[in-house]
Amino acid sequence: MIHVCSLSRLHDTVAATGARHLVSLLGSEDNLTRPLDIPARNHLWLQLHDISEPRDGHVHPASAHVEQLIAFVERWERASPLVIHCYAGVSRSTAAAFVAVCTLNPRRSEAAVAEALRRASPTATPNIRIVALADDILGRNGRMVEAITAIGQGLLAEATPFRLGLRGR
Repeated sequence: MIHVCSLSRLHDTVAATGARHLVSLLGSEDNLTRPLDIPARNHLWLQLHDISEPRDGHVHPASAHVEQLIAFVERWERASPLVIHCYAGVSRSTAAAFVAVCTLNPRRSEAAVAEALRRASPTATPNIRIVALADDILGRNGRMVEAITAIGQGLLAEATPFRLGLRGR
């Protein structure tokens, strides 16, 4: 199971879920303390900002970031939950969760994953740059971008922690 949350709810979410793997999507300037239950080898910190276009002073999501994410989730043995978080739990983390589920379920419809994401979180607004890079890397021929575009922007708010299943429904 994948759990998504904001930075402010990270430690509580890890404790409540029993997660032993963590993906952080934050800028290097963000104050991140890895939860004690997460071994360093099970923590991927992608240091990037929530932007879709290059901007001075910010780290633009790049192919290398998405490749690291895909490799990390492919190594995750799934015996315990994975927590994915960003600052607000709305954009970078929801994109990463979408990418993770698509990576681990190559035959599952991108639209079905996006619809499950929307049902799980009315605030989810996945970072389209992260999704587009993964779409290309995974050879999904634009279907990941189309699926996220189809669900539209989520409600404007800090996300409530949620979980997204790896299989149907």
